[in-house]
Amino acid sequence: MDPIKNISIKENQSVKDLVDQFEESGGFSAKMFADGAKIFKQMVNDNECTKFFSFPACIVATGTRGVIKDMVKNKMVDVIITTCGTLDHDLARIWKDYYKGTFLTDDRKLHKEGINRLGNVFVPNESYGIILEEKMKPILQRIYEQKKEWNTRDLIWAFGEAIKNEPNAEESIIYWAWKNKIPIFVPGITDGSFGNQLWLFWQMHKDFKINLLEDEHALSDIVYSAKKTGALMIGGGISKHHVIWWNQFRDGLDYAVQITTAVEWDGSLSGARVREAISWGKVREDAKQVTVPGDATILLPLLYSYVI
Repeated sequence: MDPIKNISIKENQSVKDLVDQFEESGGFSAKMFADGAKIFKQMVNDNECTKFFSFPACIVATGTRGVIKDMVKNKMVDVIITTCGTLDHDLARIWKDYYKGTFLTDDRKLHKEGINRLGNVFVPNESYGIILEEKMKPILQRIYEQKKEWNTRDLIWAFGEAIKNEPNAEESIIYWAWKNKIPIFVPGITDGSFGNQLWLFWQMHKDFKINLLEDEHALSDIVYSAKKTGALMIGGGISKHHVIWWNQFRDGLDYAVQITTAVEWDGSLSGARVREAISWGKVREDAKQVTVPGDATILLPLLYSYVI
């Protein structure tokens, strides 16, 4: 057995040095995070591995968006699966600001003032639905004139290209996904403001179609052609499940790291530990895998810092 070692903090200490000490400290979530950081780094450095990244939209409303953007910009991941709200927040924040708020507030008062609360982030109406409707309408019209039927990957790339000349384009996840041809798949594309604009556009253009089965075919091509696969999964829901669902058809992920705040005992996919997916064949029995409990707005920046 290896003895527990104390963490020693020094001036100007690097993130890597600190995380390496987490490994030696043997202390609860710190040890699990260190394990996850090492697995993720090995996954990133494995040139034979196709790297999936799934996350919920909520963190894109925070400064963590910058970490995700840098991961896409620096080609740290190969495939993204996320929710419609990621498109909402990523696009809206090109044109308008979100604001620091508080969990402890009067939500009725906020509603009267036209401010939406996302945890402790304040999102005014003019920074969300209003600006998205204003900006998306002309983009959708141009996209529609190119062709009438789109899968979500190509549609998102088309938006990435459409915003390339915006002053804040390089702060956008979508822009860098288009620039680097990293596919973003959104299986629940109608579940958000972006999807609502698609529906409103369809009201006047009934030959405008979103073909989700084309996305599934593209995912099957990615999975079946991969020598190895790995995944970094934030939270759960449809994004996580779509990653592990498709990877069961190649006998499971070779690497799997999940960061989640959810509990295991309610049976939710967000709370389900990665080891549970082994029973379904979605993660290999010999996979390098760990679930790290904690808030991704803290842990994802640390993880990215450790890897670079």
